[in-house]
Amino acid sequence: MHPEEERELRAAALKNAQSILVARRKAERELVAANEALERKSEELRQQREWFEVTLSSIGDAVITTDTLRKITFLNPVAESMTGWSCADAAGRALEEVFHIVNEETRLEVTNPVGKVLQSGKIVGLANHTVLVGRNGRMTSIEDSAAPIRDTLGNIVGVVLVFHDVTERRRGEQALRDADRRKDEFLATLAHELRNPLAPIRQAAMIANAPAATDAQKRWSHDVISRQVEHMALLLDDLLDISRITRGVLQLRMEMTELAAVIDAAVETARPVVEAKRHSLSIQIPELPVHFAADSLRLAQILANLLTNAAKYTDAGGQIRVWAKITADVIEIGVADTGIGIPATALQNVFDMFAQVKSAQDRSEGGLGIGLSLSKALVELHGGTIEAASAGVGRGSEFIVRLPLRSLGMPAQRAAARPLAESAPGRRILIADDNRDAAESLALLLSLDGHEVTVVHDGQQALAAFQTARPEFALLDIGMPVLSGYEVARQVRQGSLGRAVTLVAITGWGQDGDKARALAAGFNHHFTKPIEPEMLSELLRAAVIV
Repeated sequence: MHPEEERELRAAALKNAQSILVARRKAERELVAANEALERKSEELRQQREWFEVTLSSIGDAVITTDTLRKITFLNPVAESMTGWSCADAAGRALEEVFHIVNEETRLEVTNPVGKVLQSGKIVGLANHTVLVGRNGRMTSIEDSAAPIRDTLGNIVGVVLVFHDVTERRRGEQALRDADRRKDEFLATLAHELRNPLAPIRQAAMIANAPAATDAQKRWSHDVISRQVEHMALLLDDLLDISRITRGVLQLRMEMTELAAVIDAAVETARPVVEAKRHSLSIQIPELPVHFAADSLRLAQILANLLTNAAKYTDAGGQIRVWAKITADVIEIGVADTGIGIPATALQNVFDMFAQVKSAQDRSEGGLGIGLSLSKALVELHGGTIEAASAGVGRGSEFIVRLPLRSLGMPAQRAAARPLAESAPGRRILIADDNRDAAESLALLLSLDGHEVTVVHDGQQALAAFQTARPEFALLDIGMPVLSGYEVARQVRQGSLGRAVTLVAITGWGQDGDKARALAAGFNHHFTKPIEPEMLSELLRAAVIV
């Protein structure tokens, strides 16, 4: 080879080697830069993942994330607690294994929302009434939603599932539904119980008016009407007592009470029901007098409720036992029967408002289902407790009242017998009521007692009657046409006759607010319908006319 050509070849080879070396160094620099960029990217991704997990761990809801194969990639602490799975144990497992959900009512499996998210790419919510079954079998009512996780190009790379515990809310909703159902049942029972006395009252009134009726039949019809009206009044009294207790306005009249006297009063109230069913009633109480502080009227009401229930829900010829025992600081009073009993599942709810055991409803002889609730509330107002016990259906029941054995530092006194009422002196009385039957019948009763009675049927007529009849007493209905009883009272008090007349409101509205409004309008007294004739006679007899 020619020397010149050899030099050219060597120069070309050197140049190529230099180019290769430059390219290699460049490639090495690019590789180092790429590795550095990859490390930076990896660090960024690691930091983002840490931020992502810290964020999801800090929120109050439970969070689970999956990949596109529905495999678990992350659980936050709330999800760990609710599912019973740790994040480490759950990672890589199928979502359904960790997030096992069923229908609240049927307990059938519910379709997992993650599959729908992967298919649609949209946010998907769970169906209502879904329950999460934890690893330990614990049931938790939940609400949730699932959303896609996307990369920077918008591709779905996983799903995030967010859910929270709604067990307490569901219980509250169920309690509201149960209360609404009991309210409907109560209103139906109330209508039934108030309607029941109407038939015998109507029939007894027809008998009393029948020309062919004998005096004995008329007296019988009067007894029927009186008995049925008393029954209706007792129902309404129970309703008012429950309302007062619920609003916290019922106050006890604490006095030194003697146990035997209270039990005698309760037995006397329940005796008609006990005797009608031919029950055997035994009373086992200490022989020596037992004195303690209580509202004797309310305590007798409690025991009468228990005795009446025992009599109603025990087949004819059954046995009822009242017992009492005393310890150092507690008095226990029990009422036991051989009646239909109470299922174990119903014992915890037997004192709920409007609650009645199904078998008790079937055999009930009347009542609103509030007697036990009222009794419990009255016992608790005394600082005591009441419990129900039963060996089961058909094996009788027992109610035990426990009261603190307290003293007021005074000797117990039995209530003195009330003297026979004396006739009230004749009064000039105005009755204003748009219910003509109510007004005329009350006027007739007062006339038979020797009073001079004027009757009108609206507020304007009442104002005119004050000028012509100059009444000493005015019995005014509140809800009259033209002018209400309140307006009549206010105008009367502003006139010259206003100081000399006793104004009595007679109304179907008997809440404390109604009484306060009546007094503010100028009334001296407030009576709730139906007014007791004895109470009115006592008022007429005791009043001092100015």
